[in-house]
Amino acid sequence: MARYKPYSYAQGKFIPIHFANQILPGTFEYTLNYLIDHELDLSIFNDRYHNDDSGAPAYDPKILLKIILFAYSRGIVSSRKIERACRENVIFMALSADSRPHFTTIADFISSMDKEIVSLFLEVLLVCDEQKLIGREMFAIDGCKMPSNASVTWSGTRADFQKKVTKMETAIANMVNHHHMNDQEKSDENIKEKKEKYVKSLCKNIKKVRKWLDNNDDRRGKGKRPVKSNITDNESAKMKTSKGVIQGYNGVTAVDSKTQVIVAAEAYGQGSEQDLLEPMIDKISENLQETGKDDDVFKDAKLLADSGYHTNKNMEMLAEKQIDAYVADNQFRKRDPRFKDYGRYKDRTRKERAKREGRKNLFVPADFTFPKDLSYCICPAGKRLYRSGGNIFTKGHHSVRFQAPQSACVPCKLRSKCLRYPDRTKTRQVAYFTGRMDKKKKTSCAEKMKRKIDSAAGRAIYSMRLAIGEPPFAHIRSTIGLNRFTLRSKKKVNIQWNLFCIIHNLKKVHAYGMGFV
Repeated sequence: MARYKPYSYAQGKFIPIHFANQILPGTFEYTLNYLIDHELDLSIFNDRYHNDDSGAPAYDPKILLKIILFAYSRGIVSSRKIERACRENVIFMALSADSRPHFTTIADFISSMDKEIVSLFLEVLLVCDEQKLIGREMFAIDGCKMPSNASVTWSGTRADFQKKVTKMETAIANMVNHHHMNDQEKSDENIKEKKEKYVKSLCKNIKKVRKWLDNNDDRRGKGKRPVKSNITDNESAKMKTSKGVIQGYNGVTAVDSKTQVIVAAEAYGQGSEQDLLEPMIDKISENLQETGKDDDVFKDAKLLADSGYHTNKNMEMLAEKQIDAYVADNQFRKRDPRFKDYGRYKDRTRKERAKREGRKNLFVPADFTFPKDLSYCICPAGKRLYRSGGNIFTKGHHSVRFQAPQSACVPCKLRSKCLRYPDRTKTRQVAYFTGRMDKKKKTSCAEKMKRKIDSAAGRAIYSMRLAIGEPPFAHIRSTIGLNRFTLRSKKKVNIQWNLFCIIHNLKKVHAYGMGFV
């Protein structure tokens, strides 16, 4: 019979540890420890302490930065978990010199460094520049939408919240009435207890919503129209992503092409990126001017951005600043000859899905009859649609709109073949495209950008955007492990986003910097 060496967990062992020997050369913690101790100027943190003559000694910002940045590099964002790591993990013990700061100290240090984070980012950027990791030849601007510490169910306008309060009050009244009616009857105690807990929860939510309504107004978007607010974090926004609608922030970065160093970073509480191009360009110029080398960084550099940043106003701004930019529009791929069969496969997929789901194809404008003067049109059911607009421009094309009257469209037997949602949509609308816009529109800055990016050289240059702008997001989200923002308010979320971008840049220094390879 086999024999094994005996072992027992009911024993202890004292191990002598020299903290300096735990931080081994060649590791990221060694690079982090060296840079914070010898390369980064952290004097800006001194202004937050006023305990020269009285008060308890504070933790050294170098110690706090070391454990926070190292914890973030391992995907640990909870201040309680960071405190626990400082008690249990040897590397954290070595970096903190076994000082063991409390989690409230860690949390307060992170959430209150909104002024220092700018200086810290520039200090790390200066190290990257000294290590010759910034090429200044091409920059890619892009955004990464991530959920925040806020619930999407608590989003809406003031009118939406007032309806929600009314609905919850009605539910409470119905449950109380039902309870009084069945008070004399015997019922399950567990059911009564669950209903009481539910009523308490509804009361708590009503109080929460009413408090918000008393202290807040609707957020205003473009044209001063009310946009959806959020009770949990009113500076966050509802955003559409490839994985559905989220409540969160958009982390925008500007990345240099040489080694994918992030030269500018900012978190915004809006899903639309059209207004973010100019602020990011200004941020690139300001940050790189701080290195003392560039008066005009875009004099010889190229700028790349996707279709989310393409507007006529932005293209005029780029032309005015004389920036060699390549910004795609939302019709860029349709004009690309490499994607000439895209529409055919898309139509085939749509037909196959409709056949599989038992849906018939809807009538398209080709199924309608249009006279030469375009004063009206005839639908497949023989009904007349009247002209509702004749000078409309859609994506660079001039069109004439037609709309059916309710008297002809509502009782029509072909509604299911004509309208995608016949139960919600009352009448059918049709657009007849007559041609492209006039020559003045063709010479606009947006049209010039389209011709520039449609050229062979333009497509080759723009194709580099994915290879420059996307890898930092993959590194931050997949490798480091930032899947969502854990803080609330734009100020604090921007701190967290910049900290992760700093870690990304420190990883570049560790991997490619001279003396750290």
